[in-house]
Amino acid sequence: MNDSKTHSAAERMSEQTGLTERILSDSGAPEQQSTPPGRVTLRSRFEPAWLHTVTSKYALVLVWAVMALVYYILMPTRFGSWGAFSSIFGSQQVLVFLAMSAMITLVVGEFDLSIASVMGIAATLVPVLAGIHGWNVWLSCLVAIAVCLLAGAVNAFFVVVMDVSSFVVTLGTGTLLIGLSQMVSGSNIVSVNSPALSQIAILEVLGMPISFYYGILLAVVIAYILGWTPLGRSMIFVGANPEVSRLAGIRVQRIRAGAYLAGSLLAGLAGVIMVATVGGFDSSTSATYLLPALAAVFLGTAVVNPGMFNPIGTMIAIYFLTTGIFGLQLLGFSGWIQNVFYGAGLVVAVTLAKVVRDRSSTD
Repeated sequence: MNDSKTHSAAERMSEQTGLTERILSDSGAPEQQSTPPGRVTLRSRFEPAWLHTVTSKYALVLVWAVMALVYYILMPTRFGSWGAFSSIFGSQQVLVFLAMSAMITLVVGEFDLSIASVMGIAATLVPVLAGIHGWNVWLSCLVAIAVCLLAGAVNAFFVVVMDVSSFVVTLGTGTLLIGLSQMVSGSNIVSVNSPALSQIAILEVLGMPISFYYGILLAVVIAYILGWTPLGRSMIFVGANPEVSRLAGIRVQRIRAGAYLAGSLLAGLAGVIMVATVGGFDSSTSATYLLPALAAVFLGTAVVNPGMFNPIGTMIAIYFLTTGIFGLQLLGFSGWIQNVFYGAGLVVAVTLAKVVRDRSSTD
């Protein structure tokens, strides 16, 4: 009985990590076999269990702490202030929602390259409808969210029903949405003055904007769904092996389509939070939000649950990247450092996740 339970647990772990392995590995070579249960490796003999856990699951957190310490030593007054802390943790809510949007589709084995454009259309429609055409601001938000859900439904139809490549479909719809955003905004920066809307994002609670707590709540809810509900387990199984999941009775098409709709909903909420926070949006900047979101999601696979897309790891990765960029900007580097950091971060994230996966397979 114990052997059967061990075997079942190993199968579940293999299925959960299958998606990440397909993304991170370009070769068709067979996977290395795991170390036999009874085999004692040199590392297992001399490395304490707690140290192995820390280095395999929380190495990124340690690097984050060291990086923050270095910045504090170099700039104790500026980096050690509450203003710096608030700038790092209180200004990334849009990225948190957008990264969670990307992560949901990745969990089920899909890619959605349109999430930044979906966010952009929402952030454009709200000020255009409420600020220019005089609509009620809450009705404008609902219409913007409905348009985002429609975009998600279009993606789901072509990818899930018509079986077209998700790369092609979401890249096309993303470009289309950018064009539509520029059309309705006249290629101008659009804004709206609504104190009521602003309060849902910038109201301070314990010294932080309330939208900061939205991001934490969202990550916890998604982590609970993925880890402790039948829906979450079905999503992971579909991402690992759709055909086996179908044979097991899981409604694969419904899970895949639902992921696109949920991702578009979160991207739309990111757009509303964007407008509520800054009061407006420039539709030409939509595409710039995609790379940071993907970099955070992939970097998050190297922490907490190595080799798996997970919301807590994604949150940690977001603030890790933000801390690095903020510190470098305080040191005098210009705006170009953000693109360099996120671009390099994405490459390093995918590489690190692959190394972590390979290391786990030999333990």
